Amino acid sequence: MESKLVVLLLGNGGREHTIAWKLAQSDRVERVFVAPGNGGTAFGLNKVENVNIGVLDFAALTKFAVENNVNFVIPGPEQPLVEGVTSVFQKIGIPVFGPSVKAARMEGSKTFSKDFMKKHNIPTAAYENFTDAAAAREYIRQADFNVVLKASGLAAGKGVLIPETKEEAYQGVDQILVDKVFGDAGNELVVEEFLDGQELSILAFADGYTVVPLPPAQDHKRIFDNDQGPNTGGMGCYCPTPVATPEILADIKRTILQPTIDGMRRDGFPFVGILFTGIMLTSSGPKVLEYNVRFGDPETEVVLPLLSDDTDLAEVMVACTEGRLDSVRVGVKPGFAATVVIASGGYPGAYPTGKEIVLQSTEEDVIVFHAGTTIKEDKKLYTSGGRVLAATGVAKDLRGAVDKAYSGVRSIVFEEMFYRRDIAHRAFKYLAEQSASANQMTYAQAGVSIDAGNLLVQKIKPLVKATRRVGADGEIGGFGGLFDLKAAGFRDPILVSATDGVGTKLKLAHMTGIHDTIGIDVVAMNVNDLIVQGAESLFFLDYYACGKLEVEVAKDVVKGVAEGCLMAGCALVGGETSEMPGLYTPGDYDLAGFAVGAVERNKIIPRMDLIKAGDVLLGLTSSGAHSNGYSLIRKIVEKSNQELHSPCPWDKTQTLGQSLLTPTRIYVKQLLPVVRKDLVKAMAHITGGGFIDNIPRVLPHELGVEVDASAWPFPDVFKWIMATGNVPHREMARTFNCGIGMVLVVNAEDVEEVTALCRAEGEVVYQIGALKTKEENNGEEVVMRNMESSWVV
Repeated sequence: MESKLVVLLLGNGGREHTIAWKLAQSDRVERVFVAPGNGGTAFGLNKVENVNIGVLDFAALTKFAVENNVNFVIPGPEQPLVEGVTSVFQKIGIPVFGPSVKAARMEGSKTFSKDFMKKHNIPTAAYENFTDAAAAREYIRQADFNVVLKASGLAAGKGVLIPETKEEAYQGVDQILVDKVFGDAGNELVVEEFLDGQELSILAFADGYTVVPLPPAQDHKRIFDNDQGPNTGGMGCYCPTPVATPEILADIKRTILQPTIDGMRRDGFPFVGILFTGIMLTSSGPKVLEYNVRFGDPETEVVLPLLSDDTDLAEVMVACTEGRLDSVRVGVKPGFAATVVIASGGYPGAYPTGKEIVLQSTEEDVIVFHAGTTIKEDKKLYTSGGRVLAATGVAKDLRGAVDKAYSGVRSIVFEEMFYRRDIAHRAFKYLAEQSASANQMTYAQAGVSIDAGNLLVQKIKPLVKATRRVGADGEIGGFGGLFDLKAAGFRDPILVSATDGVGTKLKLAHMTGIHDTIGIDVVAMNVNDLIVQGAESLFFLDYYACGKLEVEVAKDVVKGVAEGCLMAGCALVGGETSEMPGLYTPGDYDLAGFAVGAVERNKIIPRMDLIKAGDVLLGLTSSGAHSNGYSLIRKIVEKSNQELHSPCPWDKTQTLGQSLLTPTRIYVKQLLPVVRKDLVKAMAHITGGGFIDNIPRVLPHELGVEVDASAWPFPDVFKWIMATGNVPHREMARTFNCGIGMVLVVNAEDVEEVTALCRAEGEVVYQIGALKTKEENNGEEVVMRNMESSWVV
């Protein structure tokens, strides 16, 4: 039989009253001590009583816990979590529903959390961190977007400024960094892009591995109706918000919540507790505004009342601390909840306290949660804070929930009480718009966003323009790309084309969330096939297909494509972005490319009539597996029981995924000098098929080659592949490049000059073999020597 819980709940706000209210319903909970609590936790709740100890008095709290047989602790506010309350209680053997001090940095330092998001490719606004006011002002001056200013540290939910002009932004920088209006919280400043759209609050249980989000809520931060006036801790909330469709919520879990929990664990600070993520629904998809590491307030007042009757909050919290969240039920009732915060007059500025409160009876499904209240010696209830009470209503529809919440407000009386009268106004506007267009069908309703496509074009235009070269202007947006061969200096050109993709290497990009290098691969696979025919790369087009266009992901992919084009000296003149819901699953995309080059008629290679036995094979080194053999590599990774986010076995400075995603080398600019000097008879790009299948493609049928596998170092990545997968030597030679990405056929007397020219371009060159007659090779096209003795692990 499971032991009864004696809970110590830290805090004194509406959040803590709501948590205590829900815990008291659990059969497993014997008693809830709230430290220090408020007027609501002081009376009226079975099993609940206040303890007059502050949330940061760790010595007194632990002493009380030991003396009163407390066996479970729930910190409500962020400050004790940031200051390490979790480890304080864990050291005396009491489990805590809350993150470690390291994990609490996700709220305690906005600079830390923004850098975390950048590292783990979690969508968020563009940003920079500053400690110098002048540098921050200069960043704002150059920014081509509106900004938000955030004090990096804890500022009780108020450390955010939203300037409307650059002048206001400069003043805000000085207020935070120079005048210290937010105290030490403003020792560091985050300046980030202002995101426009609907804002969501997602509270999610987590045990370090599993994450279970609760229904999405929408807070009302501004003090006055129509979202006017200064920010507050929150003046009201409703849940669930209709703008967050099931598809959007699935995207949020896939692209934000699960990667956050996985990233924190992999970085060494697994998250246990409730992760509160502020999200903006932008035209380019959901983006993180900020993380909090505890229940939100007033979000808690609408989320917990919607938990189903068979969901035991205490059991869920215990399961999180024991790493078994997936073993308990987290259910949600159908319907809606809304809460209206009643504040003291003057809040969020100076406000009076000590005003007597009179609470009248409320109708069914209305709950009044206490925040800034206290009971004095006369046993009466008085105000003691800025946000005083929260009236929550629950109903089958949103209008009913809001009406019930306001009926709760009418049951409250105290002098100078203030509240907003438009809670959920954004939801009602959205629902009205949806109703008006209910009989209309749009492309967006079918899952294709023209707006997202247009936004992507705007984001990639500067990347594309950077690739312009003689013959192409680097502009996109027309119906086709143009290239002027005459301007490029060609006299009697032959056009050469190639098309290719990246294969299942794409799966690694999907799985790791690393999207900014795969575009280099798709360019490399095409332009390397052009140079082997002697062709200079002229222009490139990409094809990007997906189930749902995630603008930032697509932009990163195109960024890689543009970088590859710069390496190859070709222009990115256009492409196709195809959003095909139902054909691809969310998060998946495919990538292919098409390249065109040109070579003067008398410079085309291979030169079959000149290739002869005795010619020498030169090999140029690869950067890794390039873009071939990844179906086998993924099988080997699975067999190894390693995660792609694990440290790389052969390079501890990277993860396994980062190393395997090392982009394919582009050999174009390095080889053009030897091609133009007529020093190369043939070249073979070593792709799928390895040496065995690729070298014969450029040889006369009567000739073969002998390759000496001891002539170059066998890279560590291939040692690991061969050893971990138990891959035979010949299978390695016919699947992978094994360290040589390009093979040149040259006259023996030209070896020295070709080697010198390639090395002058930064290439590492090895003499790896020679041409033989097939008769000398006993009928074999490719004979591999010394594999067994040289390719060892």
